[in-house]
Amino acid sequence: MSNKPAALSHIKVLDLSRVLAGPWCTQILADLGADVIKVERPGAGDDTRHWGPPFLRDAQGQDTPHAAYYTCTNRNKRSITVDIAHPEGQALIRQLAAQSDVLVENFKVGGLKQYGLDYASLQAVNPRLIYCSVTGFGQDGPYAARAGYDLMIQAMSGMMSITGRPDDEPGGGPLRVGVALTDLFTGVYAATAILAALEVRHRTGSGQHIDMALLDVGMAILANQAGGYLNTGRVPQRQGNSHPSLVPYQDFPTKDGAMLLAIGNDGQFARFCAVAGCPELAQDARYATNPQRVQHRDELVPRLQQITRTRTTAEWIAALEHQAVPCGPINDLAQAFADAQVRARGLVVEQARSPQAVAAEGVPAICSVASPLRLQATPPVLRRAPPALGEHTEEVLAELGLDAAQVAALRAAGVV
Repeated sequence: MSNKPAALSHIKVLDLSRVLAGPWCTQILADLGADVIKVERPGAGDDTRHWGPPFLRDAQGQDTPHAAYYTCTNRNKRSITVDIAHPEGQALIRQLAAQSDVLVENFKVGGLKQYGLDYASLQAVNPRLIYCSVTGFGQDGPYAARAGYDLMIQAMSGMMSITGRPDDEPGGGPLRVGVALTDLFTGVYAATAILAALEVRHRTGSGQHIDMALLDVGMAILANQAGGYLNTGRVPQRQGNSHPSLVPYQDFPTKDGAMLLAIGNDGQFARFCAVAGCPELAQDARYATNPQRVQHRDELVPRLQQITRTRTTAEWIAALEHQAVPCGPINDLAQAFADAQVRARGLVVEQARSPQAVAAEGVPAICSVASPLRLQATPPVLRRAPPALGEHTEEVLAELGLDAAQVAALRAAGVV
């Protein structure tokens, strides 16, 4: 993205996490320039290397055995393979931790203690180490020992109870969000916590343990829905694409499909009504203010639906955007990535892979979505495509002082 120095180019991260929440966190740090060393299981690697279809395609356009899932969250990292169940593997991790600023792991609570790789053990080796644990339910409480998964957290947190259409509508019932939302937000919150801990260390010289839990994050991102319940006692219900506090703020049918209206104030509603040829609705006491529109939602929305069906989606967008009325198409991913603004912002990036990775997997290049972090002086960097399994094992072990014969011996013993 840029030749300017990266924000975190002085930071080394040891990534013992897999799947999504932890790797999402470490990819954020890697995009900001940190040297992220991803530790994977010999012969198998991160679980998501096998979560397909869809699979990556080779130069001839044929599917390979390598899942696309892994690529969304592991660029800019170096992959090494280490068996941490082996004492020599544990010793390698301790050596790496001694040289690292940050360690991220998502084992079950206490899972790394048997290997001497828990926070207390590694803090003794490196008091400056910032050690971030990502679990389903946190390090304490009655559920601490349970495994946690995004779908489970979306259900337990109440997220699914407010997502989807009401039970009495076609297709009604609780739904998960279309991506692993709590995993992704946990990764973002974890990265934020790590950056805060680095700033604290800058003042104190000491690292610390960070306890990130998917359930905590799942509850936190309920946002206004949680705030409404906690302060009124009213339990929010599913209401499809409409908003509990704003009207009209949902999808509407058009002559050739559907569009999204997101009207957030009375001025926008008045301008919409003027464009739509129904200015009297903005003057009607039942609809003039947002609280009244919310109260009379069941009357107003059907009236607006009859009006929006009279023009195409493109016609509505063309008419409304010049009047500062928030509206837009409801795109699929192909349409979204073809959008002019998405293209102008350079949100699709393609990275050529190393000869070693191409030889191992047969995939010459990988596309991904650009980092949304637009720092002017220290922007995100693209250094490495998502790595092949163990692509950098020799390179990283050489940095620890091991020669080729020592690495070969570790390979022969199944340690790496």
